Amino acid sequence: MAEVTAGMVKELREKTDAPMMECKKALSEAEGDMVRAEEILRVKLGNKATKAAARITAEGVVAVHISNDGKLGVILEGNCETDFVAKNDDFIALVKNAAALVADKAPADVAALSALPMGEGTVESTRTALVGRIGENMTLRRFQRVEAKGQLHFYIHGGAKIGVLLDLVGGDAQLGKDLSMHIAASKPKALDASGVDAALIDSERRIAIEKARESGKPENMLEKIAEGSVQKFLKEVTLLNQVFVKAEDGKQTVEQLLKAKGATVAGFTLYVVGEGIEKKSSDFAAEVAQQAAAAAAAAQK
Repeated sequence: MAEVTAGMVKELREKTDAPMMECKKALSEAEGDMVRAEEILRVKLGNKATKAAARITAEGVVAVHISNDGKLGVILEGNCETDFVAKNDDFIALVKNAAALVADKAPADVAALSALPMGEGTVESTRTALVGRIGENMTLRRFQRVEAKGQLHFYIHGGAKIGVLLDLVGGDAQLGKDLSMHIAASKPKALDASGVDAALIDSERRIAIEKARESGKPENMLEKIAEGSVQKFLKEVTLLNQVFVKAEDGKQTVEQLLKAKGATVAGFTLYVVGEGIEKKSSDFAAEVAQQAAAAAAAAQK
């Protein structure tokens, strides 16, 4: 049996907010497998164990660049250590300029983007110089370049913490805006069931089976119950099956809305700043001191 260390317990607790002893038991049962331990906690504690999945811990901004004809667009996430720097004009300019470069030069990945010319040097030298001047690390984390089948629409929310790039075929600008806002609010994982990661579906099925078994349901009913849970999950996380956030009757799905408008969604990209990144924790006083020091250093330059 794999050894369960205090560090592993601490990590699982931070990810799930579950009680420490429950984390230790789950890790022991999962023989140290962190992913399996999270599943065990979800079975025992319900959705409380997924609280950390929605917690955004890294700082930064999302930038969107769209060509004048609405046919070419880029969404890009840039990260930094503190919200103080996320509001810095030079950092924001770096992220926006990088997005424009992706649109123009179509680099294959972040490494290729970093090597492109910018200012008197490259994107990487510009980033490095800014890090040296401000005294805080910054990265260009990810981007998506889209050549539209229809027209591109976008929405930026929460101080550029959430960004959406939507490829809408048919419809109009208002529909594009409404759907982009819906995506930012409802955070679908895919357009339809075919785009959902099979590992997520398998995880939901396992959890549903274990919950049903623990509640005393007969073995011959477990698969049917699990399938019902999976279908409910898919409706919640796929854009076309979600109830439109502005639906007047509270029932109209996005798919029904699109049909009524004679439109279709060719695709979308949703970026949430810091998604999947864990930020090093610090107390409030230390963070304020760090921000004040960064401001003082910038003022002396």
